Amino acid sequence: MSAGAGEGAYSFSLTTFSPSGKLVQIEHALAAVNQGTTSLGIKASNAVVIATEKRPPSPLVDDAAIEKVAVVCPNIGIVYSGMGPDFRVLLAKSRKIAQSYWKIYGEYPTTKVLVQEIATVMQDATQSGGVRPFGVSLLVAGFDAVRGPSLYQVDPSGSYFMWKASAMGKNMTNAKTFLEKRYSEDISLEDAIHTAILTLKEGFEGQMTEKTIEIGIIGVATKARVGMSQEPTPVFRRLTEQEVKDYLAL
Repeated sequence: MSAGAGEGAYSFSLTTFSPSGKLVQIEHALAAVNQGTTSLGIKASNAVVIATEKRPPSPLVDDAAIEKVAVVCPNIGIVYSGMGPDFRVLLAKSRKIAQSYWKIYGEYPTTKVLVQEIATVMQDATQSGGVRPFGVSLLVAGFDAVRGPSLYQVDPSGSYFMWKASAMGKNMTNAKTFLEKRYSEDISLEDAIHTAILTLKEGFEGQMTEKTIEIGIIGVATKARVGMSQEPTPVFRRLTEQEVKDYLAL
């Protein structure tokens, strides 16, 4: 067998099912997610909160350059657990999708539409020779006229679900258990922020400060005019370090 044929056979084998019906590479990608820092999301009655741990790989790294909670477009934000470089690629694709939608329709996509497009990109990587699945899971927080506040999780397989509250990463199991006990349908934005901080504290190693966590919110407290709409629309934003510090002090 030639070198080229060998490489092709190996690439092909990565995208086929095992006899047990599993795609092993997706399981490996999920393992990468589960080794990542803990991230979580909470859907409040009128808002969505996403939060994550932010751990520089070395004390010498400038943590101001680390961004785990990111804005996709004014009405949608995103956070990840897993491999940072893979997230960077998906974030760039997500922003291009949102801008393309804007050019065609004069408004940004609904959360579900954007999630479907991201999930398609991730699913394509599971059945293409010579590539591997993305080693990240995403939590996507958005607000639109169709569904109001919504929270989605997208996994390396390309599957996605809408959640009331969810967690992923290293401390996922304990975080989900904590959220199940604390969550209620009528939780407010302020309470959701406090619950997110308490959930991260459950498995946090070391001291939690405004520099070691990131929080993003979208809801009635963050309104502005977006696109051609004359109505105020909630806008996603990251809390500043001072705001996070104030919440930690409460």
